[in-house]
Amino acid sequence: MTEIYEFEGKTLCNTNSVLGEGPTYDPDTDTVWWFNILGKELHELNLSTEEKKVHPLPMMASVLARIDASRQLLATEEGLFVRDTGSGNLTFYAALENDNPENRSNDGRTHPSGSLWISTMSKRAEPQAGAIYHVAGGRVTKIFSGISIPNSICFSPDGTIGYYTDTRISRLMRVMVDPQSGLPTGEPIVMVDSMDDPGGVDGSVCDSDGYIWNARWGAGVVDRYSPDGLRIARYKVPAAQPSCPAFIGVNADRLAVTTAWEGLDDTARSSQPQAGALLELGVTVKGVFDPVYVL
Repeated sequence: MTEIYEFEGKTLCNTNSVLGEGPTYDPDTDTVWWFNILGKELHELNLSTEEKKVHPLPMMASVLARIDASRQLLATEEGLFVRDTGSGNLTFYAALENDNPENRSNDGRTHPSGSLWISTMSKRAEPQAGAIYHVAGGRVTKIFSGISIPNSICFSPDGTIGYYTDTRISRLMRVMVDPQSGLPTGEPIVMVDSMDDPGGVDGSVCDSDGYIWNARWGAGVVDRYSPDGLRIARYKVPAAQPSCPAFIGVNADRLAVTTAWEGLDDTARSSQPQAGALLELGVTVKGVFDPVYVL
């Protein structure tokens, strides 16, 4: 039976992003990073000082992976770029469907090996127009295709299992992965089929015990699944469209979640003023930090 919890968290940042996405945390600086994809913005919040910055971007971007203290890897609609954290300058790194301007980057996460999985999707959410890519050493390899809205990319702590979804059909997929390379070694299987439930499986993270925390777009909740696919807890959030969670805090024991107001009419927006905000769930977790990307 799924335990249901009311929201007991707080708003970390009330900047209302049209499409808040791609949160990640830098433990070296105690900083949360996330995107407003449609607003072409990279957001930065230092948890210690509460200093907030917004960095305008020249294109839509959705995924950030740490490289080192001075560099980040960004997945954008125009390919992969290395960002200098001091100047904000972007240097082209690798192509990602650059021959298809109708698509953009979407979800992604660094594998424990230091490689990266990144997904793409149609800017108009055309059916089966998206894919998931493996990126390592500047080489980009397509690993899954024919996905409409690819999300939920995350990995078991030991790097042997990868997860992803197509939010349109709301099936959480599970696939065996080489822990040394981050490449799939088997065929994906359906771990959770929630097509008949309200909302859709969106972004996910996997904690140190292998439990998956999933933001359920359209349902206003974050669900927690056991490693065998059983939904054991549901946490309500004050925004109908949570998009992706991230472990934050110096001990990775807190959970943040991005949200969005994309597609909401005036009535819906007025009834949920925190739509688009960065929220903290208000529950103690056993998280793990996203690994750095190895150039």
